[in-house]
Amino acid sequence: MRLLLIALVLTLVAAAPAAARTRSVKIGDNYFVRLGNPKPTVKVRKGTTVRWNWTGSHSHNVVGSGPASFQSALKRSGHFAKKMKKRGTYTVICQIHSGMKMKLKVT
Repeated sequence: MRLLLIALVLTLVAAAPAAARTRSVKIGDNYFVRLGNPKPTVKVRKGTTVRWNWTGSHSHNVVGSGPASFQSALKRSGHFAKKMKKRGTYTVICQIHSGMKMKLKVT
C-alpha cells in the first residue's frame, strides 16, 4: 500500500510542470483588473495562458503590443485567451477606451 502511495505521489509531481497555467484578468466597465488602479500590472510565467473575462456591460477589446502582438474582437461579454510564449513586457489596451491600459510582464 505504501509503495502504491509513493508511486502515485511521484506521478503527480512529475505531471505538475506539464499542467497548464491560466491567469484570469477582469475587464469591467472601463478598467482592466480592478477599479481604482488605472495602470495595473499582471505578472505571469512564460507558457501561461492569460484569459481576459468581460464582466461589465460596455464593449471592449484587448490589444497587446510588445515582444508579440495580439488582439481580440470587440465584445460585451465572454472571454479572450492568449498563451504567452515570449518573455517581456506587454502593453495591453482597449482601443475604444483610451484610459484602459495595463502592463503584462512575462518572465
